[in-house]
Amino acid sequence: MPVFWLVIILGIVEGLTEYLPVSSTGHLILATELLGFDADKWALFNIAIQPGAILAIVVLYWRTFLDVLTGMFRKEPSAWRFIRNLIVAFIPAVVLGLAIGDYIELLLGNAQVVAVSLILGGFAILLVEWWAKPTDKGGVANVTLNHSIGIGLVQCLAMIPGVSRSGATILGAMAMGVDRKTAAEFSFFLAVPTLSGATALQLYKHGHAMEPGMTGWILLGSFVSFVVAVVVVKAFVAIIQRYGFAPFAWYRIVAGAAALAWLAAR
Repeated sequence: MPVFWLVIILGIVEGLTEYLPVSSTGHLILATELLGFDADKWALFNIAIQPGAILAIVVLYWRTFLDVLTGMFRKEPSAWRFIRNLIVAFIPAVVLGLAIGDYIELLLGNAQVVAVSLILGGFAILLVEWWAKPTDKGGVANVTLNHSIGIGLVQCLAMIPGVSRSGATILGAMAMGVDRKTAAEFSFFLAVPTLSGATALQLYKHGHAMEPGMTGWILLGSFVSFVVAVVVVKAFVAIIQRYGFAPFAWYRIVAGAAALAWLAAR
């Protein structure tokens, strides 16, 4: 397969899965393996195209970001609580990422880890959906400080390929009593500093090893992921409010089982 089509496919996978509770990193690893490419060589590319998905959130929620920014200058308590919640939820990932980041990188090409994580994560989603009793929080600014810290800690589970950053944060928030819509939006907004930091760190550490011509492919992949993410995010909140997360849980279980069978048979 020509590299051009691989880049298009990976961009679609990134945009499609980044904000769904199905693990974008896991799907990118499996897609690379399935298409016959070396997942280790494309690991940096898979991280570098995340800015496209980040930009999708900024564009879709530009009014929210603008209201928070102007609210900060007006010293509105809700704006400062919004920023506080994102900061305290972001810190655990920074600390743990710097502490064990090198070890986590060793797992990024392990398709077996991804497949098992998909299955276990699917059952975890079903458990939380059955057990959690969330109540309407009325937006990210109204999430408590303790819950924000808890969401940040749960997000660290997503360092394991296949766990899903969005799935961990959304289901973690729901387990603490946060309603689906607020939990999803908290996950979206938290993705901006988290994915930006992860991308910057990886490019700083491994950018020198980037193959010639890769910059152009990264820009193309980022653009594709942006377009796809805009469409997906707009539909995602409506879907979970109507159907919950069970469809994504069953998808994870089936996809993980299929991946394990394929890996064992090849």
